[in-house]
Amino acid sequence: MTLSRPAAVIVLAAGEGTRMKSSTAKVLHMFLGRSLLGHVLTAAEPLEADHTVVIVGHAREAVTAHLSDIAPTAGVVVQAEQNGTGHAVRIALDELPDLSGTVMVVCGDTPLLTAETLHRLALAHDEHESSATVLTAQLANPTGYGRIVRSSDGSVLAIVEHRDADAQTLKVDEINSGIYVFDAAALRTALSQVSTDNSQGEEYLTDVIGVLVDSGARVDAVVVDDMREVMGVNDLAQLAEARSVMRDRINSGWMRAGVSIIDPATTVIGVGVVLEADAIIHPWTLLEGTTSGAAGAEVGPGSQIIDSTIGPNATVRFTTADHAVIGPDASVGPYTYLRPGTELGAGARAGAFVEAKNAQVGQGSKIPHLSYVGDAEIGVGSNIGAATVFVNYDGVAKHRTVIGDHVRIGSDTMLVAPVTIGDGAYTAAGSVITDDVPAGAMGVGRARQRTIRDWVLRKRGGSASARAAERAQQAAREQPTDDTAPLAGEDGRVGRGDGRDEPEGTGS
Repeated sequence: MTLSRPAAVIVLAAGEGTRMKSSTAKVLHMFLGRSLLGHVLTAAEPLEADHTVVIVGHAREAVTAHLSDIAPTAGVVVQAEQNGTGHAVRIALDELPDLSGTVMVVCGDTPLLTAETLHRLALAHDEHESSATVLTAQLANPTGYGRIVRSSDGSVLAIVEHRDADAQTLKVDEINSGIYVFDAAALRTALSQVSTDNSQGEEYLTDVIGVLVDSGARVDAVVVDDMREVMGVNDLAQLAEARSVMRDRINSGWMRAGVSIIDPATTVIGVGVVLEADAIIHPWTLLEGTTSGAAGAEVGPGSQIIDSTIGPNATVRFTTADHAVIGPDASVGPYTYLRPGTELGAGARAGAFVEAKNAQVGQGSKIPHLSYVGDAEIGVGSNIGAATVFVNYDGVAKHRTVIGDHVRIGSDTMLVAPVTIGDGAYTAAGSVITDDVPAGAMGVGRARQRTIRDWVLRKRGGSASARAAERAQQAAREQPTDDTAPLAGEDGRVGRGDGRDEPEGTGS
């Protein structure tokens, strides 16, 4: 039988969620890339209902704003006073006065629901031409839940709350999930007969079932295959439990699709992530947002990758990458931070303790360690020496540094932007480069070394350093004199670096 498209899906999302003990509305709590409400709407989306209506109440402004981002076509109905689930559905139907066909009611705090289960529920409703169909679950310990009482033909006779159940009914292990499909006309009629004569003075949707049964209408039930699907999230402990279930569900799906996840228990992959077969994910790795990983990419251990692209055969270890592009065969880490706008070309490397931001690094270029690269463009085959800093901010504005192809930047170089280093150029280690360096040139920007002899003995006398120096000087005096050693000037200065001689090296 082909499933007829539901006329409406109504999502109950008005509750305060006091047990969450959080200033964030319950249905807006996030995990694995979606809010609780977002997970529910995603499960219902394949039904292609004519109308999707979300009942909001507590924190209605925040929930409505969230809906405009994730489900802009959904209708919003405000339940100003939370007068029960029956009241919520009734005011939703009042907004759709001409609605006919089937109406599905789901809870906004059941994020583990699947489209397959909702499809099966709706299909069973159509097959039996029921006035209502209840999604149920079987629990080993159903204490506290409303029990499903069935007739001999399997139809539902009643939903009996735990506090109202007799000894025989308490033995029933089938419970109500709070998720239903109704015939719209039958639902409207039954809601008009629901009483508020109860301890809370509210209209309960469960009472609709009793009204329908008493009128002779048929009510059926479908048992969910995995009871965890209907698990409501009422506190942060249950949120963590739902996150764990969803994590395992997502990881299992990727492993069956050919992705190697070395330790699924410590790997978290968001719902928006896309991976190719033969990607490898190591332990303690989080893949979030719209991250993608190509075949042969190896990510982790200990990495957080957010909205980033990882190319074929790239390796990423102990790294945080946020809105970055890591090209084919590139290598990142360990202990690396790639900030938004960073793009590593094929075979490029960003090594240990490197931070990069808004930087394009060309094919085969390397930033091996201990450097900051911000607002930069690095050409092909260049090497950035250790402890290099791209000085991109003058206190008011950001400026850009351009490094050509096959450039060698010496260790401990400060590149003060805006500045351009031409193709094939070098900078000497320890330089502060403030002017452009032409192609093939050596840029040197450092002061001549000055050595002040016996400063420690005079200024730090009696210290451990002074004693060590005295021992070394005594040992030197006892050694034969080397007449070939260079003599220091009268001011004690030795060495080169005045710009007239070749520098000692790039240190890169």
